[in-house]
Amino acid sequence: MVVSQQRAERAEKRSPQEIADALRERIRAGELKAGDRLPTQAELAGEFGVERGTVRQALRVLQDDGLLSNVSKGSPPRIAEAAPVRDEPRPTMVALAPRLVEAFSSPHVRVDAACLTAETLMVALGEPVRMIHEGRLRPRSIDVRILLPSRKIDLAFPVPVDGRGEDDAVHRRWLVQRNSQGHVLQHNLLSLRATHHIDVQVTFRALPFTPPMKLYLLNGAEALIAYYMLTRREEEMESGTLEMYDALGSQSLLFSFEKRNGHRDSAFVDQSQKWFDALWETITSDLTLS
Repeated sequence: MVVSQQRAERAEKRSPQEIADALRERIRAGELKAGDRLPTQAELAGEFGVERGTVRQALRVLQDDGLLSNVSKGSPPRIAEAAPVRDEPRPTMVALAPRLVEAFSSPHVRVDAACLTAETLMVALGEPVRMIHEGRLRPRSIDVRILLPSRKIDLAFPVPVDGRGEDDAVHRRWLVQRNSQGHVLQHNLLSLRATHHIDVQVTFRALPFTPPMKLYLLNGAEALIAYYMLTRREEEMESGTLEMYDALGSQSLLFSFEKRNGHRDSAFVDQSQKWFDALWETITSDLTLS
């Protein structure tokens, strides 16, 4: 069969991964529901302007991800009745990056976070940013909103074991970490404007309380939550050895709730998003990193 020049030019613009990502986003958004049949390969090829072989490769990607069932040569596959089972909860520093990579496969990325510092998010964002530089991810817009504790409040943690004095070295240490990590995160994302012409927005607001857990909301479709586990530990500082009650944020187990997993998870995601939006619009204040 002879392929027209226009069709060939369109085919070059869509890779199997890009088609798989587009279909995956429709599944996540509920446009394609469990049990629904996909369009035929011919219909998908026409929609995306590619050859059937490219569509078949994209379907194999979705099949490997566990998103398709009844995959056969005779008829279009169906959307799997249940979302693929995720791994058991893992430490936040390990589990967050893969979730962000998946979220950044969307054309329009939205990440909302409420946390004590931006350390884990800063590190985890390094993976999707690297993949954007490699050309493996191509979002058109990125909107990141972060809630961090205000510098003006008395934090519940970290705090000195012996209590706060006039010179609170533990609070100063936390404030330096909060600001420096936020600056790095902001710089790494905003640099994508110049290098890849992506519309990037990074905004911070200040919480009037110490968050007892960290929450990440990805594209309005997934909520990730981890509790801050407090421990007593020592750290060498300029003023000497300080004993403090501190949080092990990066080691806390991260639990995932996804809308596609059913009503219970969907309600949790929606309520978490409403909780975050309410804080953002009411009792929080502008935060400028010093």
